Amino acid sequence: MPNYKITLEYEGSGFVGWQQQENGVSIQGEIQYALFKLTGNKVIVFGAGRTDAGVHAYAQVASFKLEKKIETDVIRDALNQHLRPNLISVLLVEIVNEEFHARFSAKKRWYEYKIINRRSPLTINANRAWCVYKKLNFEKMKIESSFYIGKHDLNAFRSSHCQSKSSIKTINSFDITKESENIIITVSAKSFLHSQVRIMVGTLVDIGKGNLDRSIKEIINSKKREFAGQTAPAKGLYLKNIEY
Repeated sequence: MPNYKITLEYEGSGFVGWQQQENGVSIQGEIQYALFKLTGNKVIVFGAGRTDAGVHAYAQVASFKLEKKIETDVIRDALNQHLRPNLISVLLVEIVNEEFHARFSAKKRWYEYKIINRRSPLTINANRAWCVYKKLNFEKMKIESSFYIGKHDLNAFRSSHCQSKSSIKTINSFDITKESENIIITVSAKSFLHSQVRIMVGTLVDIGKGNLDRSIKEIINSKKREFAGQTAPAKGLYLKNIEY
């Protein structure tokens, strides 16, 4: 059975997330339905990252196997046709070796978070960034963010719904930049806990507002969720890249 790898982008506002669920429209479910329309067979699609409801992706990766070989360009165009009018776009389709798995073969994942720090509400970016109205102490946020880098027990930065057996994770990079009112946070790791990036960002914002006196180092050492800050909204988060 030929094994396929697809790279896709999506605007996550209208979806319950990547994973197929009974309570709404999912990215995975829509792709599987499009593959059924193309092949007439039920195909299971595996995603590299299980993005939550409202989270977007620049380059999500998924993989699946088909009973017979179909040209990659045909798959791309057919999937995009069947996915309309959903805001999901298949950018690239590749044939890969049979051992490849979008989730388990991934070596590193990159996420980006967008904050717009201004008094006026958002319009164009209403569902694509987090508008923080109170002026943030960016320099303090930048200094504190450096403590995220490295191998830590990040139990303080995972949601109550997290099913991971271990909360020990290695953060390879954590970058925060500012241009005018736009703050971009980019973080990379092999894997993440449930809501980890959003809690890390929310904690930094609470520090930047002056609402949280604890340092990131102190919060990590506490291993207590209640010591960390708020969970940033999903609409500012993007799955940026998957490294294999």
